[in-house]
Amino acid sequence: MKIKKVRVDNRKKRIEIETTQGSYSLPFCRLRLKPKPNDKIKEIYVDRDLGHKGVTYVLDSGREDSIHMDAFLDFNKDPRFLRDVALHQLTISANKLIQKSGLSKQEIIRRLRTSPSQLYRLLDPSNYQKSIDEMLRLLAVLGCTVEWKVLPEAA
Repeated sequence: MKIKKVRVDNRKKRIEIETTQGSYSLPFCRLRLKPKPNDKIKEIYVDRDLGHKGVTYVLDSGREDSIHMDAFLDFNKDPRFLRDVALHQLTISANKLIQKSGLSKQEIIRRLRTSPSQLYRLLDPSNYQKSIDEMLRLLAVLGCTVEWKVLPEAA
């Protein structure tokens, strides 16, 4: 997903981005360099150096900062982003558990009834084309259970 457009909404005190998947906003209070009445955002643009996955803004004082698209997705609780974060955490845990388990990869492949390439896809933290079900199967083979906690968000 890439950012197509960005704009500043001074009335609502937020930055809005438009992506191929929809529009997202981020309030000024979530920025590292917060605009003030005497130091407003004078320029904002989609940053090519960040692969169109971030925006850079410049304040009247000349200070500048960049914001990655993940900050917008996290603030807006985008379900695809939250799924990817959960998959990444499960993958990192699975990689650590494989090293500790003492099981060979061939044995894990046999127990999963899958191919070596599928196991390597499951163990790749940058691959998000896998399901949480597959990761839970892998963790079960490694002798683990996964517990989910539902907690109210802190205000």
